[in-house]
Amino acid sequence: MTTPNIPPVDAELALAEVRARRAQVVDTNLVPDWFWYGIAVLMMLFVAAMESEIGWLIAVGTIVYALGLATLILALVRRARVQVRQELIGVRGALAIAGFTVTLVAIGVALGFTLDALGVPLPATLGCLPVAIGLAVGGPRLMSHLRRLMLSRPVAGPR
Repeated sequence: MTTPNIPPVDAELALAEVRARRAQVVDTNLVPDWFWYGIAVLMMLFVAAMESEIGWLIAVGTIVYALGLATLILALVRRARVQVRQELIGVRGALAIAGFTVTLVAIGVALGFTLDALGVPLPATLGCLPVAIGLAVGGPRLMSHLRRLMLSRPVAGPR
């Protein structure tokens, strides 16, 4: 069997098409900004409702949180048409996600406990505020970072 002689310009065009399709797949599956904002708002509402210690407000806050979260997740799942392979995110991407998560949790827990120890009113709600801001601001930045990581990987993948 002979190898076909493909002109360099055709090879470049084919590779550009592969890269464009990969970028399309990556962009389709990144978590959109609206999801991060929605999670931040729902989280703040839920924590404030819990901390109010008012029975009906806790019930309403729990229902709003559960329905809101389910709606956000459903909208996200419906939006994603394909799934990105784990190899595309790589170790650096997984570490970025883990670092983002651990940092926000540490900030929220440490601030909440510190405010509680100082006797500040609504310590959990106030401790959650920087976490919500971190989600709303950092979530889209994390997605940009993951996009760059995924698109920087070789088109053919690891060999």
